[in-house]
Parts: sequence; C-alpha cells; structure tokens
Amino acid sequence: MKSITIKGSERESVGKKATKALRNAGMVPCVVYGGEKPLHFSAPELSFRDLVYTGAAHTVKVDLGEGKLRAIMQDIQFHPVTDKILHIDFYQIFDDKEITMNIPVRLIGNSPGVRNGGRLLFRKRKLAIKALPDKLPDFFDIDISKLKIGDNITVESLLNDDFAILHPDSQVVVQVKTARAAIVVEEDEEEEGVEGEEGAAAEGTAEGGDAPAEGGEN
Repeated sequence: MKSITIKGSERESVGKKATKALRNAGMVPCVVYGGEKPLHFSAPELSFRDLVYTGAAHTVKVDLGEGKLRAIMQDIQFHPVTDKILHIDFYQIFDDKEITMNIPVRLIGNSPGVRNGGRLLFRKRKLAIKALPDKLPDFFDIDISKLKIGDNITVESLLNDDFAILHPDSQVVVQVKTARAAIVVEEDEEEEGVEGEEGAAAEGTAEGGDAPAEGGEN
C-alpha cells in the first residue's frame, strides 16, 4: 500500500486556546494513538489533501523532525459549514501487528450483461480486511468483463492468504440484474458484517489490532 508523508510539529499545548490559534493559522491539530502514549502534533491543512480527498487508501508516515512513525487515519472531523479539517486522529502501526482497514473496490472492464440491458448493482464499494501493514492491498480490482445478467461476484472469489476479509464469503460485491429501464449504477445498500469508518472523501479509517480505538481532540 502506498504511503503519504505528513510533515508536522509536536504540540506543546493542547488546550482550546492553542488549538484555535493553530486552526486560524491554517494548521490541523492531530493525535496519534496506539503507542506508549498519545502523540499530539499539527501540520498544514494542505498536507492532508492527498490523504483525505481521494478514493484510495493510504498509510501515513508522520515526520516530526526527529524520526518518523507509521500510522493510519482513524477519524477525521470537518467544520459543518466550511468543510475545513478541524481534527484528525491517527493510529500507530507496527510491522508485526495486524490492523483492520477499509480497502476500496474498483471495477475493471465492461459487463456484457449491462450491454444487453442489465442493471449493474455495486453492493460493496469498500471491504474491511485485517492484515499486517505490509500486506495491505491498495485496491480490490474486480474484472466484470464476463459478468452476464444474473451473475454476481462474491467475497469468496477475493480471498487471499495475505489478509482476512471481514465479511461473509457469500457477501455479494457486484452483480448484474435484469432491468427494464435504463442502465444505472446504484449506491451501496445497507451492508452487513464488519464495517470500518470511512473518513471522508478520506475514505479509509481503521483500527489497529485489538487495541481500543480512542478518538476526540485533547
């Protein structure tokens, strides 16, 4: 999985007044959980553009000038009116510890069932998986070039020894059904199974192992 480097500075003061001053200066207050103690830092809002406003999932290298640590975005808060980033929580990851993360699904090719008047139903646009950090895939690429009317692709066809998919094997990811009207691609229906947080256009929050997820701004 690709990694994005975020360069920032450790925060000495985490009070409301200091946090407001950071935001007024175009900085985003952040916290990294999962280590020996929470790590508070801030970074320019533009630094998070490629992490937050993308459909791809990424890990993060937090660079505070004295060494780097690896993490994944766990939670993000936006201003309800301006949509500016108010706060981000990260979770530190380690090479030998599995983490849970949502991975986007991409459809490849053109379905003959759709060309024949069928309706493409994209049931799961993200799949939650558990894996070691170095085994996390960037995407699930699904070839629909042989998908006829009545066919579907389930989680079972995506199983891999490198990770565990946290949905039932029978979970339908994409299918083609008969349609009388024009072709449409529908949004996800109500989903079952393990579902992580999406973060936004950020789309990609996660938890580390069995550690409790902490959130909120300090």
